[in-house]
Amino acid sequence: MQSIILAAGKGSRLHPITVKRSKAMLPILGMPIVARVMETLIENGLQDFILVVSPDDREIVHYFEHESTLDARVQFVIQPERRGMADALSRAASLVHGDFLLTACDNLASKEDIGFMLALWRSKPQLNGILALMEVPPEKISSVGIVELQGEWVRHIIEKPDPAQSPGNTASMPLYLFRRRILDYLPAVPLSPRGEYELQDAIQMLIERDGRVCGYRTGGRLTLTSSADLLALNCHYLVNGDANHHASPQLVGTGTKLAPPLHIEAGVVIGAGCVIGPNVYIERDCHIGDEVEIRESVVLRGASIPAGAQITNRVIS
Repeated sequence: MQSIILAAGKGSRLHPITVKRSKAMLPILGMPIVARVMETLIENGLQDFILVVSPDDREIVHYFEHESTLDARVQFVIQPERRGMADALSRAASLVHGDFLLTACDNLASKEDIGFMLALWRSKPQLNGILALMEVPPEKISSVGIVELQGEWVRHIIEKPDPAQSPGNTASMPLYLFRRRILDYLPAVPLSPRGEYELQDAIQMLIERDGRVCGYRTGGRLTLTSSADLLALNCHYLVNGDANHHASPQLVGTGTKLAPPLHIEAGVVIGAGCVIGPNVYIERDCHIGDEVEIRESVVLRGASIPAGAQITNRVIS
C-alpha cells in the first residue's frame, strides 16, 4: 500500500518560524515533522511514499535525498499553488497504483491507531474508504470536516459547517484509507467559496455513488498549527520517546548544568553557569551565552541567546 502525505502547506499561523522553512520541515527532536509522520507509518509496514510539496521547498527534497535514514521509497509531486486537499491529491494521482493511505504532514496519529485502521481495511475488502474520526469541542466545529454517521457508516461529510447547522461534533481528521476509485471523482470537485478544491466533496461523491465508507474513532492525535504546538510536540517526544536524553553540544562552559530530558544537537555552544532543562530541545548551531536558564523550551537552529536570559515555555527562532 502506498502512502500519500500532503506537505505543501505554508504554515501561516506559524509565522515567523516558517519564513525560512516549511511547516513540513519544522523539527521534532532532530527530525522534520513530516519524517515523524512517516516514521509511524513505517512502523506499520508502509514504505512507499508520495510527498506532495511546494515548488519552492527545496529543503524537503534535499533532506530525503541526502539526510534521511528512514527505510522508505520517496517520490515527490509538486503542487504549484495551494488550492486545497483535492487539488493536492490530484497531483499525485498518476503515481497511485492501488489502495492508499492519505494524511497530512502536520497530523501525528499513534502507531496503534494506524495499525487498527490497516487491520480493519484488510479484514473488510468491500470497503471503499475509512475516515479517522474524533470528537471535537463545539468551538472547533467550524474549522474541521464534520461527519454524519449511521452506525459505522459515513453518510455525509461537510467541510467547516456552521455550528448551528452541523449534524454533530464528530470530525474527520486528515487520515484516510481509500481505494483508487476516489481519484476518479477529483476532476468533478468544484471550487469552494474559500477558493479551494475540498477533499470532502470527493469523499461525499464516493459515499453517494459507491458507498461503503466507514469511520474509525481514534484515540486522538498530535498536530502542528502554532508555535505552542511545536513546543508541545517536542516536549511530548522528550518525555515519551525512546531516547529522551541526547546531548552533543560543541562546547559546554564550566558550571553549566544539563537537566534531562533534553535534546541538544551538534554545533551548539553553551556558556558558563547555565541551567539547561528539563524538557529542552536545542537545534544545531545555536549559541547560548553565560548564566542563561532555559526550561520547557525549543531553540531553533542558529539562534543566539544573550547572557543572563531566562527562557521558559517558549520557542526561540
